[in-house]
Amino acid sequence: QCGAVRYEVSGSMDDVALCHCRMCQRAHGAPAVSWLVVRRSELRIVRGVPGQYRSSAKAVREFCGNCGTPLFFIEDSRPDEVDVAVSTLDDPIAVPPSRHIWLESQMPWLKLDDHLPRYLRETPGSA
Repeated sequence: QCGAVRYEVSGSMDDVALCHCRMCQRAHGAPAVSWLVVRRSELRIVRGVPGQYRSSAKAVREFCGNCGTPLFFIEDSRPDEVDVAVSTLDDPIAVPPSRHIWLESQMPWLKLDDHLPRYLRETPGSA
């Protein structure tokens, strides 16, 4: 938001999960969060250094230490991947979600009107 931390993503930008879990809802103050899943080697910080905190026993979240904007989610079970908050991209409209995850925590007043795959928890096959 403030530009103190800038990053670049290379590679494919089509693995996007719209997460409805309570941890993401609380961390972002939103009913759902779009995450672009990229390989760690495809993410490069070009300005600043993100702050970080352990948000659960299984993951670390990184954010801008200047304005507090949530940036990245790094799950211990997926050390070669980073989830990038789609809303922080320069052009988030170009990166639509490909699935919904953690629908067991979906806000009941949030009505979904799309035909994307839906999972009560994580995507099958994930850790």
